[in-house]
Amino acid sequence: MNIDSISDIETQDTGDTRPILVVPYVWIGDFVRGHTVVRVLRKRWPNRPIDLLTSRLCAPLVDYMPDVRAGIVSDLPRSRLALAQQQALAAELRRRNYATALVLPRTWKAALAPALAGIPERVGFFGEVRFGLINAMRWGEKQQPRFIDKNAILALPDGTARPPEWPVPQLRVPADEIERWRQANGLGRGPVIALGPGSVGASKRWTYYPEAARLFAERGFDVWVVGGPGEKALAQEIAAVGGARVRDLTGSDLRDGIVAMAAASVAVTNDSGLMHIAAAIGTPTMGIFGPTDPYLWAPLNGLAATVLQTRSKLSCQPCQRTVCTMNDHRCMRDIAPEEVVEIAQRVLAQVSAR
Repeated sequence: MNIDSISDIETQDTGDTRPILVVPYVWIGDFVRGHTVVRVLRKRWPNRPIDLLTSRLCAPLVDYMPDVRAGIVSDLPRSRLALAQQQALAAELRRRNYATALVLPRTWKAALAPALAGIPERVGFFGEVRFGLINAMRWGEKQQPRFIDKNAILALPDGTARPPEWPVPQLRVPADEIERWRQANGLGRGPVIALGPGSVGASKRWTYYPEAARLFAERGFDVWVVGGPGEKALAQEIAAVGGARVRDLTGSDLRDGIVAMAAASVAVTNDSGLMHIAAAIGTPTMGIFGPTDPYLWAPLNGLAATVLQTRSKLSCQPCQRTVCTMNDHRCMRDIAPEEVVEIAQRVLAQVSAR
């Protein structure tokens, strides 16, 4: 079956109210992109409630996702099966009486609790010999070029060709929540640049956030450094170099990062979860890319600017490695802080002119 756009998907039985469970990837950026799957399911079945299995870290995102009824929190360990926890999760899933589960990760472990819960329809790609755990097996995962394609195609009828475009993820942060958050943190009303210096993998981290923060502050911007506990030391370094206008807003609650990105005028981030959060909110977002390919990993929402090293493309790009093993991280070191600041100011000027 070919469809030209998601709007061409036939809406199925509007009287069907059986709930659906989506088992997504729980890295922050991947979890945000999982909202595309929710939007495709909502188009097919307007009245079937959709829940997401989530980690404790990603749980705050669910509160801002349209068309998601609830998040089911379960922090299953990555390194072992944890059968007792799987059985407890299965009991919770059984209580919620799901009729369909979409299992996006292709691991055996991700499919176990839905199978133990007896969910009648369990959709997923073949992987790790999941016969029996997945009973609506899909094939052809390798024919899907991008991570989002591999996930969202599972929400379409089996045999449907990939559409030219997917619906973009959405996060909606209420204005009154942003205002309360600003007041609680003693933040001003001027133009704000939010910096997201963290990422999974050192090679994706741009080198010059401290220098960029100083330049932004010198040009009259407030600067917020946003991230988790792992970015605390880096945020303190950035604030020390940047001066009094730079605030360290890193912390353990992802909700603070979500609201900060919603409140910012422009977000400047690495290829990271915060990049996907900011883009899904609609904040003008600049993504800095070196070892990863924007075609594969940039948000579907589109970026206000995709910042790349442009002097000469390196032979090792894109390497997709978490740690640089060639060329001394030149793909990121060759992106100058002055260049990023100038682009951010152009983006801000374009936003102000609308």
